[in-house]
Amino acid sequence: MEKEPPSAPASRQRLDKWLFFARLIKSRSLAQKAIEAGHVAINGERATQSSSQVKPGDTLELSLERRDLVVRVLLPGSRRGPYEEARLLYEDLTPAPAAGRRTPFEQATRDRGAGRPTKRERRETDRLKPGVGGDDE
Repeated sequence: MEKEPPSAPASRQRLDKWLFFARLIKSRSLAQKAIEAGHVAINGERATQSSSQVKPGDTLELSLERRDLVVRVLLPGSRRGPYEEARLLYEDLTPAPAAGRRTPFEQATRDRGAGRPTKRERRETDRLKPGVGGDDE
């Protein structure tokens, strides 16, 4: 019995696989961890299992380390290809950041050549890190 040649990808796909193919997360295991930690929502509902199925038209909300993303699934992936190919799998719906509002990562990052932080700035940066200084102790 011969195997049939792979045809077009199914209309539904595992969430962890799709995130990996779309190059939104570096590996499937990291995608699984993000899903289990509750950092991914499908159509407004938190995804709890990496085996959850996504289909074209679904809206995904991701809370990643340095940014939050909102994307609409356009196509299922067939492989982890180059960025140009992966970009065709989704439409970015992420709202533009509010003027003057900075993420914790941007707050902790200093402009190149800005010099050494003052003691006050260092303490503010330390408060952003869990378990380091501040009120966490």
